[in-house]
Amino acid sequence: MYAVISTGGKQYRVSPGDLVDVEKLDGERGQEVVFDQVLLLKEGEGIKVGNPVLEGVRVKGVVVRTAKARKVVVFKYKRRKGFKRLRGHRQWFTTVRISEILAQ
Repeated sequence: MYAVISTGGKQYRVSPGDLVDVEKLDGERGQEVVFDQVLLLKEGEGIKVGNPVLEGVRVKGVVVRTAKARKVVVFKYKRRKGFKRLRGHRQWFTTVRISEILAQ
């Protein structure tokens, strides 16, 4: 059994027990989160596809941690002009352990 959820402008394929890194969510460590934007659900041999989301289907998970990702270096350079700019960015993310997929 798996589902495709949408959160933070991205889509993730999740199954019970998976660890998923998603865009930062508000929530403390150990707190339960519910994803209600489920786009696709596969149970056994049957597949349900939403238009755009499935009604009555939710995915529950538990916040494992919130941290910053590895640094992304943004380097701009123009040859022969003496122009160089170096910037770095570290994006916040939340790791969620998927506990169950609830389908009605």
